[in-house]
Amino acid sequence: MTTPRTVLITGGNRGIGRAIAEEFLAQGHRVAVTARSGEGPAGSLTVRADVTDTDQVDAAFAAVEAELGQVEVVVANAGITRDTLLMRMSDDDFDAVVDTNLGGAFRVIKRASKGMLKARFGRVILISSVVGLYGSPGQVNYAASKAGLVGIARSLTRELGARGITANVVAPGFIETDMTAELPAEQQAEYKKSIPAGRYGQASEVAKAVAWLASDDAGYISGAVLPVDGGLGMGH
Repeated sequence: MTTPRTVLITGGNRGIGRAIAEEFLAQGHRVAVTARSGEGPAGSLTVRADVTDTDQVDAAFAAVEAELGQVEVVVANAGITRDTLLMRMSDDDFDAVVDTNLGGAFRVIKRASKGMLKARFGRVILISSVVGLYGSPGQVNYAASKAGLVGIARSLTRELGARGITANVVAPGFIETDMTAELPAEQQAEYKKSIPAGRYGQASEVAKAVAWLASDDAGYISGAVLPVDGGLGMGH
């Protein structure tokens, strides 16, 4: 059994973030989630925060610390997409995605690191995507933001590794969520052909990988990119 920790997951009200919150709760951890709307799973503490706003991030951490104690595990999961081909992509389409997905991770990790440095313990887990290193047409902004998380994790590892803090990336592939369910059947079949496992992943499979990286067993793993993609992005 791993040591119970205080865990904060950004964007934990739906999809993969919610599944991660559920997994940590099932393992007996103290769990908080940030959400712009909606609530995290039963048993978790939901705090309102937009990760593009430093003051909101600070206030969210203060609320979690008051209720559950110092954040020991932070999962940077909040993300948005604004997909369109490069020639049609506006500056705002690019900036909004990078500011949420990459800037949001930076703000959250910076705030979390204060307590982690004092405690000489921390787990930073960044939710990237197979697209970050595999690329995807129409997703220059999203892919850039998700690739950038790898640079953050590896720089953090060099900066904070000697203080008992690890920083790792989980890169999901095609996962069954509300978003993938909306794709036309032919498109879904086409995507499945490119996945060696021959199926989409489950959000719970991503959640278990995240929980393992946060566990005592993974204390000597840092700066790694762990793909949960059925073999889609092999070699990345």
